[in-house]
Amino acid sequence: MTDLPSHAVDAHAHVFEPGLATVRDARYVPAYAAPLEQYLARLDEHGLERGVLVQPSFLGTDNSYLLAALAREPERLRGVIVVDHDRPAADLTEDRVAELHAAGVRGVRLNLLGHTAPDLGGLGWQEATARMARWGWHLEIQALGSQWSQLGPPLVGLDCAVVVDHLGLPRAEHPDAAQAVLELAAQEHVWVKVSGHYRSPAGQAEAMLAALLERGAGHRLVFGSDWPHTRHEEHPYADVLDWTRAQAGQDLLHGMLTAQPAELFGWPATTLATPTI
Repeated sequence: MTDLPSHAVDAHAHVFEPGLATVRDARYVPAYAAPLEQYLARLDEHGLERGVLVQPSFLGTDNSYLLAALAREPERLRGVIVVDHDRPAADLTEDRVAELHAAGVRGVRLNLLGHTAPDLGGLGWQEATARMARWGWHLEIQALGSQWSQLGPPLVGLDCAVVVDHLGLPRAEHPDAAQAVLELAAQEHVWVKVSGHYRSPAGQAEAMLAALLERGAGHRLVFGSDWPHTRHEEHPYADVLDWTRAQAGQDLLHGMLTAQPAELFGWPATTLATPTI
């Protein structure tokens, strides 16, 4: 796809390499490298100017590799980090958030697959998300099935923006979860990443995106390539873009690539200089 607008943003990708310290209970640890140079080359090849790096779950709360990548391309990249679920306020002190914000961080990710959701209504998370809201950060959630029904009420009440990862990973066997995601997405502080469609059974991501559009949530959707498509590496970057355009249409895709991620991640609308890799 070469007809993308200026300032196009890929709002979800990962970078890593073998040899980094990984968490003990990682569900999957890739054996290959996905370095920043390769990711920037993908953006250049497909006509995207900007990218958002999301901390891979298998690297846990050690965000140093991600932060080093942001430092190499501070105008082109933004980041979403991981903090300790049990002590978020301690990890996100005012001074630390200011430091991370200057480094390009704009959000915190909770990957709840295989884990119990933390108490988002508890004092620690309330303090952390209130501070995140003051800095314009968001809380990104990857969850599945009944987790969404449990998460809905506390997420509605958060001060900061909320981002639903991978369209909520819809499954036909979890209709209550799909309904919970749709109800959550009706809130004006909730965004949805149109990413990882291959992580749901055939037809489920398409149905969820259609339902979101039918309910008027199109102005709070952002595109994410999910590069390097861990555990689904057979999906070329171009195919992910083509799938999104086929489902959303060209006009909406342009919004998902430009004004909408610029608002969510705090990017100016000015054209970026051609980067060097």
